[in-house]
Amino acid sequence: MADPSAFLFSLAQALSVMALYPAGHPSRERAIDAAYQHADALSSGERRPFTFLEDDVVYGRERLRDLKGWDYASKLVGAGIQRLEFERAVTRDEFDGFLEELFARLNPAPADSSERRQMRSLGIRFGTVGLQGQEAAPPPPETTLDVTLGDEAETFRWLQGEIRDQGVVPLMEAEAVVRSLSVAMQAERRIVLPLLQLKEFDQYTTTHALNVAVLSMALSQALGVPKRQVRAIGVAGLLHDIGKIRIPLEVLTKPGKLNDEERRIMNQHPVDAAKIIMESEEELELAAVVAYEHHIMLNGGGYPTVHYPRECTLASRMVHVCDVFDALSTTRPYRDAWPQEKVLAYLEERAGTEFDPDLVTAFNRMMQAGAAQVRVLKEERSTT
Repeated sequence: MADPSAFLFSLAQALSVMALYPAGHPSRERAIDAAYQHADALSSGERRPFTFLEDDVVYGRERLRDLKGWDYASKLVGAGIQRLEFERAVTRDEFDGFLEELFARLNPAPADSSERRQMRSLGIRFGTVGLQGQEAAPPPPETTLDVTLGDEAETFRWLQGEIRDQGVVPLMEAEAVVRSLSVAMQAERRIVLPLLQLKEFDQYTTTHALNVAVLSMALSQALGVPKRQVRAIGVAGLLHDIGKIRIPLEVLTKPGKLNDEERRIMNQHPVDAAKIIMESEEELELAAVVAYEHHIMLNGGGYPTVHYPRECTLASRMVHVCDVFDALSTTRPYRDAWPQEKVLAYLEERAGTEFDPDLVTAFNRMMQAGAAQVRVLKEERSTT
């Protein structure tokens, strides 16, 4: 029976033994044989990708809990291997070739300048995450990384459907999406903000959620927020608009001005989002607060209406800035996208009334500095 965790444990054992014994040594061959048996079972059955996210491993959409903190996950990510997938059943010779390539990348010789890219080793694909089946050479120095976020978008659309049907947030999948976005952001020495453009307007909530998660994590890092909290803010950014699943599409995509009833429905989404999140998982308390507060202005305006003065959480104020930046940067039915310079000027103009001025300063500096590069990515239109 195929066991993804057993395969990874045996893979790590084989790689460790390869460092101790030369080719042909009985101990080395036994370790490779054991790893191949698990690989054969996986490659001959239902094939799902492994994704390595620092101290977590995800198989398809399932987090392998017995591999939490597995040290080889960080080793693989460090070697530029964030995803591994069997494309078909593989032979022992093919598996040997795969192991040799993997071993070489984990243990580079001093003169080794092997490229970190997505590769096929005779039926096994491995490399950077989120490349959607495309071969990709490494980016030249001082340029942005050309990644696609199609897998993350697909997962978030699935997550929205689960919330719509089941009424609860699948925490594991939400965290996996955020971890994957974080990997994409940190793929170079500089912060990369890989933002999606719309394929169709009715996918706005998906692309907007991913973009706000990325921007919120980047702003958090720019402010020196501890790593663990950066991820929590990323999840909050991802889920901040989840209440919009209860808004009829004709209201959400209306090209003209909303009438009073439509505006009431639209303004209800922060409350709906907070309720959905609070009923799902205690660990999502911050995300629930951010969902509720992200449209409340610094001066108390916005919605939901506050009946007494309150200071929104730092995470809510950060997501508010990122939310408005992405919304204004996106083409909508009733207006074209604004250029970045105009959006940043708008944030500055409303700093102190709608937005926290310190956060606007930090955000604008981040967007204008060479340390943060924005890559707007267009999903390919389906021809089917």
